[in-house]
Amino acid sequence: MECLGCRIANNIEPNLNIVYENQLITCVLDIAPFNEGHTLILPKKHCLDIEDMELETAYAIMDASKKLSIVLKSLFKPDGIRISQDGGEFNDLTHYHMHLIPRYEGDGFTWGEPLHPHGAETRLSLTKEKILKTLSEEG
Repeated sequence: MECLGCRIANNIEPNLNIVYENQLITCVLDIAPFNEGHTLILPKKHCLDIEDMELETAYAIMDASKKLSIVLKSLFKPDGIRISQDGGEFNDLTHYHMHLIPRYEGDGFTWGEPLHPHGAETRLSLTKEKILKTLSEEG
């Protein structure tokens, strides 16, 4: 397998710290954790983005995120959990993966502001209309 994400998800890479696994997904500790307990959830079947994923796998990812969030909160007592995923060209692994990151007040991990103002906040009604129209057409 050429895809690193596939090799991780299918337990081919050496020295993985797998914390949960089933027939559809593998959950491993991130090798460069932002905070202790930082976990990645990867589907065993290759896909880049969520829209490429089978529904059963998407449900398995969400179920695992809930199960592991409970465990991380119990063990590490964070102030919260960040659940995130970057798609497309921002997916540095080129394989879908969801991050579960325990967060603490003052940990320095921030949500960045856009570098260039885009004015999207002034078009919320128009944006909503576009999304609703597209959803009804695809319905």
